[in-house]
Amino acid sequence: MSGQATGPDAGDEAIGGSRGSDPADPDRVATLIVDAMNVIGSRPDGWWRDRDGALRRLVARVERYARHHATEVVVVADGRAPSDLPSGRYDGVHLYFARRSGPDAADDRIVELLEAGPAEWVVVTADGGLRERVEERGHRVLGPGRFLRALDDLDPPG
Repeated sequence: MSGQATGPDAGDEAIGGSRGSDPADPDRVATLIVDAMNVIGSRPDGWWRDRDGALRRLVARVERYARHHATEVVVVADGRAPSDLPSGRYDGVHLYFARRSGPDAADDRIVELLEAGPAEWVVVTADGGLRERVEERGHRVLGPGRFLRALDDLDPPG
């Protein structure tokens, strides 16, 4: 990751935001919240052997995405923060961790952020329960495959 942390701690829609634009235009960017472990887990690339490394790689790729689109992106992860990757802001990425452990912990944190944030969010997840909670609040959902393809367009996986 290029930035240092600062501060406290499966749909088919296009990535992005302002209504009335072409929904397939990747430059149309709303505030994104990425369900980190859901996105990481959507590609069986051995991430489970190095969960912290997988999170570091995702944050680095999302940083490039944020720079390219001149936007800020929120990433929410389950579990404990790696010692070298605490909650905070990293070059256009706001990284948060679930406040508790257990089922739906990151989902609860994402919903908390939705309720405290701007009027329009797009949440990247394939989790059906989280999708329902997001849509009930009037926000949109984007599937991880679509988001990963957007990341691949900027930075093809090795």
